[in-house]
Amino acid sequence: MIALSLAAAGVCTAAVVLSGSGSESPSVPSTCPQRWGGNDIGDWVPAAADIDGVEESLVPGSPVEALICAYPGVNADPGGERLTGSRTLTDQTAAMARDLAYLPVTTAKINRPCAAMGGQMANYLIRFAYPDGRALWVGSAEDVNQCVRTTNGTVGSNAYTGSAITAAYKDGIWRSVSPDDPCWSPGDRRGQDKLMVPGRPGRLTVCRDATYARPPYRKRHGRDVARALAETLNSLDTVPSQNSCQGIGGAHERGIRLIFDYPEGPAAVVTISMDCIPAINNGLLQANLDDRARDQILRLAPS
Repeated sequence: MIALSLAAAGVCTAAVVLSGSGSESPSVPSTCPQRWGGNDIGDWVPAAADIDGVEESLVPGSPVEALICAYPGVNADPGGERLTGSRTLTDQTAAMARDLAYLPVTTAKINRPCAAMGGQMANYLIRFAYPDGRALWVGSAEDVNQCVRTTNGTVGSNAYTGSAITAAYKDGIWRSVSPDDPCWSPGDRRGQDKLMVPGRPGRLTVCRDATYARPPYRKRHGRDVARALAETLNSLDTVPSQNSCQGIGGAHERGIRLIFDYPEGPAAVVTISMDCIPAINNGLLQANLDDRARDQILRLAPS
């Protein structure tokens, strides 16, 4: 986690007013609120925007400017943090909006296990301004536990972007943070609430949990293999994910992680818990592992 000393990060500490060429919606403030108005880490905006596409994407359309507002605090007592600074992005806005738009969204709160380490955190509001004068807020956070919900006020995502937002706030540059080992890709892609593997992947990496403390073994496959396995997984009956499963007594098979990469945007990850029911989970959907899917996955997995 990046150490946060936001007041000393060398950025402007005054809220920034954005102007547009059209009429501003009265429900969307044009400057940074002086305090974080939610009681959670992330998951708050001062107003939801009435913009086409907000039900399907965190950032629909093509905004031209992004105002980042920072509210640092401690994760043991979130809520009510004061504004300490802001930064306006222009040439980085398109990339930031594109990457956030790729994240999977849902109106439901997703259950997932979260660590409980104490430490610094920072809530963020990002105000995306559009050419016609309309605007949209996105609320998120950076936290050591990475258990953050990001929202536009209508839908939300559990995909973690806190480190990238902090870097954009401090440096003025938006960079998607990729892991050194592809096996640990976060794997959050829009559409995973409807399909186990959305879209048309271009490559597949199959990782298998290793024994002891060694990194997972991995094996890579091309487009045709990736799409064939995606078709098999998408044919299974699914249920909304609870991110938990029931262990099978006496089973001790190593888990498998499937990373589906795409020509553009983030990967979609599916985990296979071989000794658990339901075995298949993409974070938003779960499914049982039938014999056909099991055999296909094992043929592609490293030994």
